[in-house]
Amino acid sequence: MKKIIKRSSIAIILLIVVSYLVNELSQSREFQFFGGLVTSVETNEKVVSLTFDDGPGVHTHEILDILKKHDVKGTFYLTGYEIEKYVDDAKKIVQEGHEIGNHSYSHQRMVFKSPSFIKEEVDKTDELIRQIGYEGEITFRPPFGKRLVFLPYYLSKQDRKTIYMNIEPDSYPEIAADANEIVNHVVEKIEPGSIILLHVMYESRRESLDSVEGIITSLKEEGYTFVTISELLKYEVEE
Repeated sequence: MKKIIKRSSIAIILLIVVSYLVNELSQSREFQFFGGLVTSVETNEKVVSLTFDDGPGVHTHEILDILKKHDVKGTFYLTGYEIEKYVDDAKKIVQEGHEIGNHSYSHQRMVFKSPSFIKEEVDKTDELIRQIGYEGEITFRPPFGKRLVFLPYYLSKQDRKTIYMNIEPDSYPEIAADANEIVNHVVEKIEPGSIILLHVMYESRRESLDSVEGIITSLKEEGYTFVTISELLKYEVEE
């Protein structure tokens, strides 16, 4: 009996360790099994990308007005489900000249999913992005930043990189609760080639939305120019 209990305890410990390692690997900023992973771009040019995850949503027009006011083009990682739900808002993002990225259809964690599920999530959303009139390159950002084997492999077969980020103030509750703290965090962390992630489409993310104007004006004062993700990737090629 003692041997059985001991073996069970060891098995549980191993399972916990393996689960932890898999979780860390699935959201690593430095490694993935297949394809390219971009968290930022190495460049001496003071260029940055402002990206928005999820949506379109209830604050689509508000964020578009802010970007238009400051003559900034952003990259919007939209979900297929929400494109269908707010199709006119999705079309408006395209009409305003912003870049559209694929953020899956259903926004589920793309870990331990079948190859057929992943293909459906990516391809269906690509099709919806084309249907709203977007003609540019479609980059991909995994929901929750999670990916392991099948998603990176599928993207690599299409010669598509996984787009991550190196500045994400919304991930820190003590920062995300205050728009000024979000601005300060971005300004402190910014460097040439950075990719900034914000969530601005929902009322629960009001502080994130309210930080956008401060981020833009602060970084412009420091000499930064805002570019889309596809534009930012070209700096990496040129270096």
